[in-house]
Amino acid sequence: MSMHQSELSVRTRGRGLLDITREVADVVADAGVRTGICHVFIRHTSASLVITENADPDVHRDLETFIGDLVPDGDPRYVHRAEGPDDMPAHVRSVLTQTHLSVPVTGGQLALGTWQGIYLWEHRKRGHERRVLVTIEG
Repeated sequence: MSMHQSELSVRTRGRGLLDITREVADVVADAGVRTGICHVFIRHTSASLVITENADPDVHRDLETFIGDLVPDGDPRYVHRAEGPDDMPAHVRSVLTQTHLSVPVTGGQLALGTWQGIYLWEHRKRGHERRVLVTIEG
């Protein structure tokens, strides 16, 4: 059994989904593991990770619309507003989605479906430098 770990630094442009599939796939390739598991973990509480559609950008717009309706900015019930009206909503959005993913590695590649991609979902309105830890075990 071998282990490989690498940290990605990802600059977001603000709220929305950012495809990080290629960066994660590069870590898998560097690890040299043919069969195993790729674990991806985001080291933040106001952004998350999702596996979603990689072909039609309307899916991303619809996901953002849905989560925006579910968790609106500026809700007066929120006490935590240290960094503005999108602060607490970003934390709630992160809790409702995922901070980690596991993807099988088969034949030295991520075993994603045809229309699947790995995305960092930025929940803050302004861009941030996000750290994503990728661990390969095989």
